[in-house]
Amino acid sequence: MSEEPARASGAWLADAGVPLMHTLAGAIIALAETTGLDAFTLPYPPEAQRALDRTALACLRRGAAPPHSIPELVSWCRSRPIANWPLDLPPDAVGDTDRLLDPRSGLPTELCHEWYLKTRDSATRRYDRDIIHEAFTRCRESGEPDSYTSFRRLLVERPVRTSAEFFTDRTDWQLAPVRDLLGLIYLPVPASHRGADGEGYAVCGRCATLLIPLVGGGWWCERDACRRQGSAPIDRRLPVAETGGLVQLARPLRQFVTWPGRAEIELERILLAAGLSVQMWPGYDAYDLRVTFPDGWVWAIDVKDWAHPGLLGTNATAVRREPPYDEAFWVVPTHRIRDRPDYIDVYNRNRPEHAEDLVLLTDRQVMDTARQRLRAGRCRNREDDPDA
Repeated sequence: MSEEPARASGAWLADAGVPLMHTLAGAIIALAETTGLDAFTLPYPPEAQRALDRTALACLRRGAAPPHSIPELVSWCRSRPIANWPLDLPPDAVGDTDRLLDPRSGLPTELCHEWYLKTRDSATRRYDRDIIHEAFTRCRESGEPDSYTSFRRLLVERPVRTSAEFFTDRTDWQLAPVRDLLGLIYLPVPASHRGADGEGYAVCGRCATLLIPLVGGGWWCERDACRRQGSAPIDRRLPVAETGGLVQLARPLRQFVTWPGRAEIELERILLAAGLSVQMWPGYDAYDLRVTFPDGWVWAIDVKDWAHPGLLGTNATAVRREPPYDEAFWVVPTHRIRDRPDYIDVYNRNRPEHAEDLVLLTDRQVMDTARQRLRAGRCRNREDDPDA
């Protein structure tokens, strides 16, 4: 999961539509957080008016009719793929069906959050990395590597906590070095997450985060991978009276820690079952998985569950060398390739020069390669020892 600051290539920065995409994503997030995208109230956040003005100017330069109001701009974000907007964008900036708002729920997409959080030169863009950095610094200074591992597993496996559960977390001695951080990153859940007619809250059975009730009934998962698999299964229901004040991880941590973390833990499970040695988040999160083969060969794996392969490419940077390894990969969940078959090609085209050797594989390719390497090792052993 380990993230680094965005390093937009010169080609991207030269296109006028790229800064506008940053502005649009920021405006949508600001509207969602301050007024709600289904009930506009004045005054609008300054980011929203700035996005409208800049979008109108971009349209006029292309001889196209612009949106005339912020509600109309929001309607564009929900109904029109960005590829159909009259913007000057580089070829890999958006996919054919990419939108900033989900057509069904009207909420910001993962892509919108990536444009906002991973391409802006702002404190918000660094939020998830600052929290993780603070956690491993505290655990390292305390000499408690197991505390850091417990912290990371908490964020991955338990992003939603009732009042009683959260009290248990904050009194867990293993989490002592990061205890006060928990109060900063687990935030009260808004009432808008409650289902109708006293249904209370619902937790997704795939990604463990809260589902969002839809107008007219049903539930919506904010994670792309869940929605593409069909209706979200409900893992557990949480009646309002029994939660005692429900909290959940802040959105940047859900998107950039919890979701890729679930892919990391699934990789860990499969590689362990194959007989490999796996260390999670070694060296206080130098990378995500350190995999050791029977012959001593070591892989370093960083999992990246990003919607936008171009943004991921511009963020590519070499995997840290400590703890040492023989090969390093970035890994993306296979569902991203199913959604966008040119994903790895787009990533490769947008890598900066200093990261041109950083290979991106799917999680399935990693597992297949590991099994092939194990089989090859067993064949070599039999050749060396005919009686084996």
